[in-house]
Amino acid sequence: MAPAMETGRGRDRATLKDVAALAGVHPGTASRAINAATRDLVNEETARRVLAAADELGYRPNPIARGLKTSRSYTVGVLIPDLTNPLFPRIVRGIQDKLEESGYTPLIANTDNDPARERADIEAMRARQVDGLITATAHRHDDLEIDGAGGELPVVLVNRRHEQGTRPSVVADDRLGVRLAIEHLVALGHRRIAHLAGPQDLSTGYLRLQGFREALADAGIEYDDELVLAADAFVEEEGERLCNELLDRGLKVTAIFAGNDLMALGCYDAFVARGIVCPDQISVVGFNDMPFAAWFDPPLTTVHLPQYEIGERAAELLLERLRNPAAEPTQMLLEPTLAVRGSTAAPAG
Repeated sequence: MAPAMETGRGRDRATLKDVAALAGVHPGTASRAINAATRDLVNEETARRVLAAADELGYRPNPIARGLKTSRSYTVGVLIPDLTNPLFPRIVRGIQDKLEESGYTPLIANTDNDPARERADIEAMRARQVDGLITATAHRHDDLEIDGAGGELPVVLVNRRHEQGTRPSVVADDRLGVRLAIEHLVALGHRRIAHLAGPQDLSTGYLRLQGFREALADAGIEYDDELVLAADAFVEEEGERLCNELLDRGLKVTAIFAGNDLMALGCYDAFVARGIVCPDQISVVGFNDMPFAAWFDPPLTTVHLPQYEIGERAAELLLERLRNPAAEPTQMLLEPTLAVRGSTAAPAG
């Protein structure tokens, strides 16, 4: 085995001083250039030289040593209600990529929408001294788990928000998304449009129902309570249950706007069991544009959310909170679009 070189560059683990020496700069300058959060404090040419030196030496920052200097762990807790929901992987990827640019590592927990499990996850993350939390588990009116277990940790909400707007959040414009869906159905000629709503204790379920009422009113269509049912969860099984309950009422329905894509998929399950052809007999629109929605049979017309960008922006807001804890909470609203596919058509007859 070849012996290690005597120089700094020859040691098994390159240090920041080694990088600085190779780049011909002060170690403090090298540190600022390597950290994405402070790189703009260094001129572009110097930053390129430092990064090239770090790459040549195989230098990797030591998060433990860095944390001792800054009293931070450079970890962030990320709470997701259901990792099996295809909406969340892209959001989590956006969070992770943006955090890692600034040297932070996400610790991800799946809460299953269980308050006790959420509290335990937060307490475990606090024990690991996370610097902040990004959570997709918040309810509309309260945040007892985060307030109780999270203490004074900086918190950013993702794909959820509080009505009071007391915490920073990144969400899609649910009302606009619903409007796009209903305008599309109305333009096709639909007037008997049902809504299988999401849970009303979550901002996404509540705002989409409010958007549904508003969009119908703007189209001159009377709101009918008999055509609206609310789910206990944003899952396929609830979509199938509510769709069957709706159809059992025997009311004329030509289109269904589902609370999300999984609930729309549940409608497909109910249709298959009843011999209903979509969209020939009933059109369906989903929400989220989860992966593979275009591969459904028929391909699902749905409201497309910028999922990766939602995650990125949430991570950016948390990093801003870490830099300036006294900043006013920012409520970021991202614009959805409509992906028109084969599950919608003009009503029969």
